[in-house]
Amino acid sequence: MNYKPLPKFDPRSIPVLGIDDHLAGVPLERLSPQALRERFRHPPVWTPEHSVEKKFTDRTPALAAVLVPLVMRDEVTLLLTERTANLSTHSGQVALPGGRTDETDRDAVHTALREAHEEVGLPEAHVEVLGTLPTYVTGTAFIITPVVALVKPGFVLQPNPGEVADVFEVPLGYLMNPANHQRHEMEFDGAIRRWISMPYSDPAVEGEDGEARERYIWGATAGMLRNLYRFLIA
Repeated sequence: MNYKPLPKFDPRSIPVLGIDDHLAGVPLERLSPQALRERFRHPPVWTPEHSVEKKFTDRTPALAAVLVPLVMRDEVTLLLTERTANLSTHSGQVALPGGRTDETDRDAVHTALREAHEEVGLPEAHVEVLGTLPTYVTGTAFIITPVVALVKPGFVLQPNPGEVADVFEVPLGYLMNPANHQRHEMEFDGAIRRWISMPYSDPAVEGEDGEARERYIWGATAGMLRNLYRFLIA
């Protein structure tokens, strides 16, 4: 196979073309656990905004799944990971727990739950699967099924140090407000590549400058969250 090298750049260095504050945010009442259950039981007619990234390589496509774990706190949050710096793909990036489908996996839900347990130790007994979003194809040829689930608090996580550098939570209301969505583009390998970022200042963690640490959510993770926004606002 012919693997093209991925671009080495800091996505934070790419200028912001625009912020989508002209779009309505998802009302908070739609983000309650019961409202989320009802939305997946009776899904609207809608169209995903992001589904296929421009390819970086001609490698054989591989199936994968991620869990979109919505923790049922007083304000629902999304549990995310920060990948370790030593991984071969997407090292150091913010990600949803998940990974490649194994031959023994029954379906995408099984893959997402298994990977979430292997990566961060999330116990399946705390997880209530709501449904799936349309597949998202990455530039590295992973065909990802996002599995959306509610998570009952009280779990104790055990992140795998070989894959996960950190685990944190972001209020779902923040992520479902397009005023926090930034648009970017850059040219690579003769093509214009566009993506969304959702930078979040985490008040629970202090950065090197003494301010709240920035959690930089972008790429495939932000693309799938943007699709969740489209699904919930429809």
